Amino acid sequence: MSELLYEIKDGIGTITLNRPERLNAFTHHMVDLWVEALQDARENDAVRVVVVTGAGRAFCSGGDVGNMASGSRAAMTGLQHKQWLEVVHRVPLTLETLDKPVIAALNGAAVGAGLDMALMCDLRFAAEGARFSEGYVKVGLIPGDGGTYFLPRLVGTAKALELFWTGDLIDAQEALRIGLVNRIYPPERLMPEVYELAGRLAAGPTVAIRTIKRAVYQGLRMDLRAHLDMISSHMAYVRQTEDHREGARAFVEKRPPQFKGR
Repeated sequence: MSELLYEIKDGIGTITLNRPERLNAFTHHMVDLWVEALQDARENDAVRVVVVTGAGRAFCSGGDVGNMASGSRAAMTGLQHKQWLEVVHRVPLTLETLDKPVIAALNGAAVGAGLDMALMCDLRFAAEGARFSEGYVKVGLIPGDGGTYFLPRLVGTAKALELFWTGDLIDAQEALRIGLVNRIYPPERLMPEVYELAGRLAAGPTVAIRTIKRAVYQGLRMDLRAHLDMISSHMAYVRQTEDHREGARAFVEKRPPQFKGR
């Protein structure tokens, strides 16, 4: 059975981390499949939204240490660890090129690199029993998968440092309170709620949704004047789309719009 499943249905590409017996700890092969799925989602017009989740009772427990050193159980040298991180870093670097919405459905624990992988997504929905931790410090390590980039942007510098320095587990309610996750649901409602939102986005005005995502992330690295100049250019482009024309007609005619994704 594949370590990662990728399915496209109704405009939604679902990536499922599929090593439940190892709490979906990822291997080199899983990362390869993950990147391939993200690249397809980026290029495939049949995919308008991406959902990432885990099989079984966890989202992801991080990297599988037992597989990091090419099957050896021995501890890795610094060079080996650097090479491993270069493999893992392909996930956030590929995600950075994906303008389509990406939603993490956190069905269970997301710890270490597994939490970092969730932080890379645009939205995070969590099951009520999910737990989260940046536990690197407890084994004398630092977050190597992008956590120090993404977490402060979500929860603020001070809270991020607290989570990094203590490595403490937090529950879903605390994650919601600090802004690490967007929403929490009973476990049986998590995937239906994720797919309800994913379906709404997939049926929405594709160009506008993708341009909003691009503008938000680019805006984090720009001053106000440069950002407003960029938005003016984006607006001129979006106003020429058929989806905008359909949205305007539907508003005047007081009916739901029927977007075509162009």
